[in-house]
Amino acid sequence: MCPAERNDGATVDRIAAVLAAYRPGDGGLGVSELARRTGLPKSTVHRLTGHLVAAGLLARSSTDLRLGLRLFEIGQLATGHRDLVDAARPLLADLRSGTRNTVHLARLEGTEVVYFEVLPGPDAPNLPSRVGGRMPAHATGVGKAILAFSDAAVVEGVIATGLPRLSTRTITSPAILRRQLQRVRDDGVAYEREESSAGTVCVACPVLDADGAPVAAVSVAGWSNRMRPDRVAPAVRAAALTLSRVAARRPD
Repeated sequence: MCPAERNDGATVDRIAAVLAAYRPGDGGLGVSELARRTGLPKSTVHRLTGHLVAAGLLARSSTDLRLGLRLFEIGQLATGHRDLVDAARPLLADLRSGTRNTVHLARLEGTEVVYFEVLPGPDAPNLPSRVGGRMPAHATGVGKAILAFSDAAVVEGVIATGLPRLSTRTITSPAILRRQLQRVRDDGVAYEREESSAGTVCVACPVLDADGAPVAAVSVAGWSNRMRPDRVAPAVRAAALTLSRVAARRPD
């Protein structure tokens, strides 16, 4: 790699670090706070944020910097699953209406799931999931639904993270996780029982493309003492099968 390529890569890494420094609930952040969160020198952050403001990726608010509208616009185009998301919305709305619980559409990115859609249910608890948010795949229903149909290398990559604990019931044993994923492959349905947060359960099914590879997963989550996973599972499976037909038609 030539010096120019190394410099380009370092610049991209620094820009990515600045943008990734923003967390849910953040409003504006100052240069000093961005420097603290990224570990970059203040002078570097000051220079990079100037370029990001000029590009519309950040916006100035008094002395602080907020994520810019251009990021939102790009985000609407970023997913290659736009047609899948559009097709999913009425199905997810029906699932929420029928179950009165929270409905998710998510995909796997690395060792985490990223939520495309989250429709909170009127009878459901306040869950940690949010649109654009991430959760460790092994601790979620959608994550296990996707991992069960993923290549073995993907599963081993997740296990290599050490399976961090989110609750007292999070699966942290590779052997138990592998057994659960085999059961999901056999049944086509994944269950998460208080593994991501106490008092909640989740039922998830994978969305598969024409080759049988997982592109996303659908789930319904609710209170563990109110929602019957076995009663919800057929509706979740039906929605996932419908979306799998959409995914099978998607051009590469």
